[in-house]
Order: sequence, then C-alpha cells, then structure tokens
Amino acid sequence: MAFDLFLRDGFEKVTLDDLAAAAGVSRSTLLRYFGSKEEAVLSVFDTHGEQVADAVRGRPSDEDDWTALRRGLDAVMENYRRDPARALRTTRLVLETPALCARQLEKQRGWWPALTSALAERTDPAQPVTLAISVKAAAALDCLNIALDHWTAADGHVDLVDLLDEAFAALNPR
Repeated sequence: MAFDLFLRDGFEKVTLDDLAAAAGVSRSTLLRYFGSKEEAVLSVFDTHGEQVADAVRGRPSDEDDWTALRRGLDAVMENYRRDPARALRTTRLVLETPALCARQLEKQRGWWPALTSALAERTDPAQPVTLAISVKAAAALDCLNIALDHWTAADGHVDLVDLLDEAFAALNPR
C-alpha cells in the first residue's frame, strides 16, 4: 500500500501521515514498525543479507569462493523472478530516489559482515575473515548493484540473472 502511494505521488511528496492513513494505523504505530519513510519501502530487503549469507554458507566447501558468492546471490534473484514487474518498479523507485538509494546502500553494507563470515566459514569454521574474502564479498555486492542498474536502465527487457552472470564473469579471477 505504501509502495503504491510512493509510485503515484512520488516519494518526497508522501508524508508519514499519508502512510499511516493508507495503512489504517496511527503515525506512532507506523513509526514503531518502520521508523521512517525509507524503512517503509526498504524493509522488504531486510532479510536479503542473511538469505545470501546462508546460501553461501550452504555451498560445497570445494567450490571456489567466486562461484559460491554468485550462486549465493540466487537467493535474492528469486525475489525478482517471482514478480519482475513489481521488482522493477521497486528497484526504479529506490535508484531514482536519493534518500532511498543511500539508505539501501547503507543497509547492504550491513550485509557485508555476514557475507564475509559465511564465505570464510564454508571452507573452515575456524578461518578468520581475510582481506581477500572481504574484497570478494564487496565485489559480489557491487556486481549485484551494477546488474540491477543495467536491468533497470533496460526497463527489465534483459534478464537480470544474465546480467549478474555477466558482471561476475567480468571479474572472474580465472
């Protein structure tokens, strides 16, 4: 419901009072659940970091890190496959709204520790997070963001999974 308001009226024009009225709750209740307008949109992404980390952790220990990261991101790709039109509208709203884009990048930065730990743990639970593992995890998230940028610019007319594969291939250390 909030998402539809943002699409119709624009993120900047929708107030917290508008969101609360649309949800049939008080402003204080809305703020208790979301804390801000940005969170009302971006809360759908809250579980993605752990989903990706769990998927990476579950990859075979003999698989190279880069492949494990790419396959781990399939957990997020499933959300785009389920409803590509809605995913495109959501992604466009986030990318075209500076406050949302900045907050989404901040949230995604929060995924990074779980992702680096998962990558280290999948081959050896005692392995510390190395610089190389940190760089790989950060690069994987950047590949996701770049693929999303290209997918949105193409208005969803190219396959997002193919774009993600292409982004990963561009950095493949082989």
